[in-house]
Amino acid sequence: MDDTKRYERLLERYRNGDLSRRTFLGLIGAAGTVAGVTGGPFAALRRHAQAATPEQVRFDGWGGVVSEAFREYAFEPYTKKTGIDVVDGTFGGADEYLARVKASQPGEFNIAHLSGVFDYVRYHNLELSTELNEDNIPNLKNVITALTDVFRNVTDGTLSAVPYDYGTTSLAYNRKYISDEEIKEKGAKILIDPAYEGKIGGWGEWKTRIWYGALQTDQDPNGIEDMDAVWDAIRTHRDLALKYWGSGAELMSLLAEEEIYVTEGWSGRIKALQDEGHDLGYYDPPGGLGWQECLFVLKGSPMAACEELLNFMLEPEVAIAVAEGQNYPPALDPTKVELSEKVKKLPAFDPTGTLSGLNFFDPPYWNSNEAEWSKTFGRVQKGY
Repeated sequence: MDDTKRYERLLERYRNGDLSRRTFLGLIGAAGTVAGVTGGPFAALRRHAQAATPEQVRFDGWGGVVSEAFREYAFEPYTKKTGIDVVDGTFGGADEYLARVKASQPGEFNIAHLSGVFDYVRYHNLELSTELNEDNIPNLKNVITALTDVFRNVTDGTLSAVPYDYGTTSLAYNRKYISDEEIKEKGAKILIDPAYEGKIGGWGEWKTRIWYGALQTDQDPNGIEDMDAVWDAIRTHRDLALKYWGSGAELMSLLAEEEIYVTEGWSGRIKALQDEGHDLGYYDPPGGLGWQECLFVLKGSPMAACEELLNFMLEPEVAIAVAEGQNYPPALDPTKVELSEKVKKLPAFDPTGTLSGLNFFDPPYWNSNEAEWSKTFGRVQKGY
């Protein structure tokens, strides 16, 4: 009975965060060896400890400077603190990653850096969501409420993810060839301007192409009335573009090497190029696209370890360091948390914490059209 109480005290110290996982298992092992214990309460507690504290958590994200920031400022410190390794995977697009998840076994993938409410709804509808124990994520109280509310509306008040960052997909252009005045005059229509044939880029993702097709035909992307006009605009862009880019790394390479002069692009990736000395402009046209990203916990994951990692990543010091590393504002509410001067200067940063100035995909509208529009875009992309 004394041995059992000793082990239970060790387990309580671990759960309270007073011991790392490695230290905890080491103490149990040392105590068991000294006492000659190989079964009974020691074996049960050791099995409990190993089951409750997995060797690793799998995290998948967008690669490039984003993954580098996560790795340096979140994963490595988390592993040092807890002893739990973070296996860091990457993907180039949301559809590609979802296909991998659907083909996997439950628990094979744990946390994904997903794009906004659209993906949140998709994963929930596919019964891939979980229910986070928010008591284990106290730092959630510092997150912008507007970002969590949209997720709660999908999952009946609970959360399967925590918001983590936000940004915009707006116009990036090389100032050597395109002036600030020209980009403001033409807006989204510069992406279908024959004057830049062969020097235009674009993300090969159906939602973004349709959003910009709507802007180019003077329509509300969340209430399109003439889809034929949008498809025509997408075809025009396709024929004028050098190529569709498929990842943030490719976007940065095409702009840095001046293979393209103009494209829509992700605000953080463009900021990274500007910091490297490239003379690029970045312009939010009327109706430009805003987005938020979340850290989504997939069904079958080790929940306690995932919740611990999420809480760690929402620590203000960690979230701010990651934000500075990846150049996207954190989901932390600037009215509750003092953010750094660098964060305050990032593209898309909203000092009010309301994000009222950004335009987002309307989830019911886009999800209801996904099957038809994604299929049609696949055909258009191939030249039809």
